[in-house]
Amino acid sequence: MSKEIKTGIVAVIVIAIFIWGYNFLKGQNLFDTNTRNFQVEYSNIAGLSTSSLVTINGLKVGKVTSIEFNKNITKKGHLVVSFILDNDFSFSKKSIVKIYSPSPLGGSNLAIIPEYEGENAVSGDVLKGEIESSLFTSIGERLDPIQAKLEHVIVSADSLFKNVNNILDIKTQKSLKNSVKSLEFTLNEVKKTMLSVNGLIDSTSVNLKESIKNTKLITDNFSRVSDTLANANIGEIMRKAEVTLTSANLLLEGIHSGKGTLGLLVTDDKLYNNITTMSKELENLLREMKLNPKRFVHFSLFGKRAKSYSPKKETE
Repeated sequence: MSKEIKTGIVAVIVIAIFIWGYNFLKGQNLFDTNTRNFQVEYSNIAGLSTSSLVTINGLKVGKVTSIEFNKNITKKGHLVVSFILDNDFSFSKKSIVKIYSPSPLGGSNLAIIPEYEGENAVSGDVLKGEIESSLFTSIGERLDPIQAKLEHVIVSADSLFKNVNNILDIKTQKSLKNSVKSLEFTLNEVKKTMLSVNGLIDSTSVNLKESIKNTKLITDNFSRVSDTLANANIGEIMRKAEVTLTSANLLLEGIHSGKGTLGLLVTDDKLYNNITTMSKELENLLREMKLNPKRFVHFSLFGKRAKSYSPKKETE
C-alpha cells in the first residue's frame, strides 16, 4: 500500500470522526439506529435553544437539534424546531409538544404531553406545539391590563388637579389654609383631651382592679354558699321543721282549750283569782314577819309570854 493511500485513509477516518463528534455534540448519535426525528412549529420559542432537553413525564428522552425559520411564505416568522428522541417510547400523533421553563432563571425545554389514542407518531412527523406560561409571563399578562387602567387613572387625576387649580383662586386658597390650621388646632385639642382621659383612666385603674377583686371574692362566697346549700339535706330539715311546727300547734291548741296547767292558768279565771289572793296573803305574812318577828319566834329565859296579835291597819 502506497503512502498516498494510507494518507487518504487517515484523512477519511479523521473527517468521519469529526462529523460524528460534531453531530454527537449536537445530540445526534449517527450510530444509533433507534433515533427518531420530529418537528414542531411555534410562533415564539420563549428562550428555547439547540441542545435543550426533551422530556416525557419528566424523563429525558432527547434533545433539540435545530431551530429554523419556516420557509413557507404564509407562515413567515414562525419557527420550526427539530428534535430527536433516543427512547422508543410510543405515543400518538395527537400528542402535544410544550415549551416550558423548569426555573425562572434557566432556559426553556420541550416536554411531550403524550396521547395514546389514534395512530402512533413515527420519525419525520410534525407535532402540535404549545407554550406554557412561565411565572414572569403570567405576571406580565396580568399586569398589562392593570398598567393600562393605572395610566388612565393617572391621566384622569392630572386633569382633575388642573381643573382644581383653575377653580381655586387666591382667596379660596387662603380660606383652605385657614381651615387646615383650624383643623390642626382642633386635632391638638383632641389630643390633649385624650391625654387627660388616659391620665384619668390610669388614676382609676387601681380602684377598678380592687373593685374587680372584691367582686370576685363576693362571687366566690356566693359559690361556696350555693355549694353548701346544694350539699345540705334541705328535705330533711324541712320535714323536722314541719314536725316541730305541728307539735307547737298542738301545744297551743291544748293551752287554748284549757288542757294542762298552762291551759287552766290561761283559761280558768278562778285559778287565776286564787293565785292572786294567795300572793296577797303571802305578801301580808312576810310583812307581818318583818314587823313583828317575836310573834313567830319567841325565846325567853324567864318565861315571859309573847304579846297577842292585834291586826293593824295596812298602810299604802
